[in-house]
Amino acid sequence: MSQFLGKRAFASAISLVGLVILVFFLSRLTGDPTDLYLPVDASLEAREQFRELHGFNDPLLVQFGRYVWDLMHLDFGQSIREARPAIDVVLESFGWTLSLAAVTMTIVTVAAVVIGSMAAFRVGGLFDRLATFFSLIGASAPDFWIAIVAIVIFAVNLHWLPTSGTGTIWHWILPVAVLFIRPFGLILQVVRGSMITALSSAYVKTAKAKGVKARPIIFVHALRNGLLPVITVIGDQAAAILNGAVVVETIFGFPGIGKLMIDSILQRDFAVVLAAIMISALAIFIMNLLIDMAYAVLDPRIRY
Repeated sequence: MSQFLGKRAFASAISLVGLVILVFFLSRLTGDPTDLYLPVDASLEAREQFRELHGFNDPLLVQFGRYVWDLMHLDFGQSIREARPAIDVVLESFGWTLSLAAVTMTIVTVAAVVIGSMAAFRVGGLFDRLATFFSLIGASAPDFWIAIVAIVIFAVNLHWLPTSGTGTIWHWILPVAVLFIRPFGLILQVVRGSMITALSSAYVKTAKAKGVKARPIIFVHALRNGLLPVITVIGDQAAAILNGAVVVETIFGFPGIGKLMIDSILQRDFAVVLAAIMISALAIFIMNLLIDMAYAVLDPRIRY
C-alpha cells in the first residue's frame, strides 16, 4: 500500500513541476504589470524602479530560477496588488472554495447514492424513469448557463435570493445549487448502473428469498459492492467542482480561489496566480490519494 502511494506521489510531483513551468511562462505573456500599477504618465525612472523592485528587469530564466529557489523554501512570493505574501491571499480564498465544494459534494453524494440506489431497485419503474430523465438533463446542462438563468429567475424576477456575496445562508443557495446539478446527474447514473449489477448478484437474490426487506437489501447488502466504481466518479466530480468554481464564483461574486485566479490574471499578479494553481493542484492530488485509500478500505484485495 505504501509503495503504491509512493508511486502515485512521485507521478503527481512530476505533474506539479510541469504545471509550475507552464503557468510561470504563460502568465508572463499577459503583459507588463507596470502598465497596470503605475499611472499612464509615470516617468521611465519610476517604471524602472517598479520593475527592479519586483524583479521584472531580469531575464525570464533568471526570474524562473529565483521563483523555483524560493518555492523550495516554501516562499510563494509577494502579491503586487495586496503587498503581502501571496500564500496568505490564496489560503484565505481557498477556505471559501473548500467550504463551497465540501457542502456541495456532501449533498450531491448523499442525494445521488440514495436516489440512484432506489431507482436501481425497480428498473423501468416510474421513479427510475424520472430519476434518469432529470439526471441526464443535469449532466448535460452547462454551469454558466444554469447560473445566469438562476440569477434571472430567482434573484432578478422573483427577488427570493441575493445575486452575490456570502453574508447569510441565502447567499450560498444559488452557488451550491448550480454546482450541484452536473455532478448529481453524472454520479446518479453511475450509482444506478453499479447498483443494478450489485442487486442482480446471487447473494442479493438469496437475501430476497429469505424475506429480507428492500431497505436492508439496498443499503446494506448491495451498496458496499456497488460503491466501488462510484468512488472514482465522486473524486473526479469533486475535482471538477474545484475547477468549475472558477466560473460559478465569478458569476456569483463568491470570494473563492476561482474568482481570485481570474482577478489575479487580469491584474497580472503573477505570484498569486502561481500560488493559487499550486494549492488547487495539491488539493486535487491529496483528493486522489484519499480515493485510492478508500478503494483499499472497501475492497481489501486492491491493496495487493
